[in-house]
Parts: sequence; C-alpha cells; structure tokens
Amino acid sequence: MRRHGKLEYGGRAAPQRTCVGCRVRAAKSELLRLVLVEDRVVPDLRGRLPGRGASLHLAVSCLELAERRRAFPRAFRVPGPLDVSRVRAHLEKENHEMSCRTPS
Repeated sequence: MRRHGKLEYGGRAAPQRTCVGCRVRAAKSELLRLVLVEDRVVPDLRGRLPGRGASLHLAVSCLELAERRRAFPRAFRVPGPLDVSRVRAHLEKENHEMSCRTPS
C-alpha cells in the first residue's frame, strides 16, 4: 500500500511535489525547484536556497501554462506579476522539451 504523499521508486519511497504549470504530481527529483529572489523567479538547482519554493516540470510548455494561469504569485503568496526570464533561459539553455505526463 502506498503511503500518503509518496511515490514508489525502486522499492524506496520518494517525496512528491505538484507542478505549478500542469498541476500533475511527480517525484521531487523529476521537478525543478523555483524560489523567489527580489521579485524574480529563479531556478534552485541545488535545492538549498531559502524561502518558499515552487516546483515545475523541466518543460517550457509547463512554464507557459504556469504563466498563463498566473500560478507563480499564488505559489509564492505575493501580489503582482513576477519576472520568470531566468527560468525560461535555464529551460531553453538546457533544451528541456520533455513532455510532462498529464493524465488523459
């Protein structure tokens, strides 16, 4: 039986997070952690930056969906639009165009 909030990965439980773009739950290791630094959303590659975090699939399509849904201000609990140019640059630089596994 699965524990609440965990996925089974190779017999070991892994923490789950929800992508702010497509709203699909996935293992924490499959998502990119984002944090807010002075009204800019930045990727937290090491997972060590302080502050409230949000998770996103490594796909530009999920980033665009999150922007369209205005998910970042809600996820970080701040008013107004946020600059996501650093996240977009990171995704495009790394050429992450995987498709997230949205349920049919």
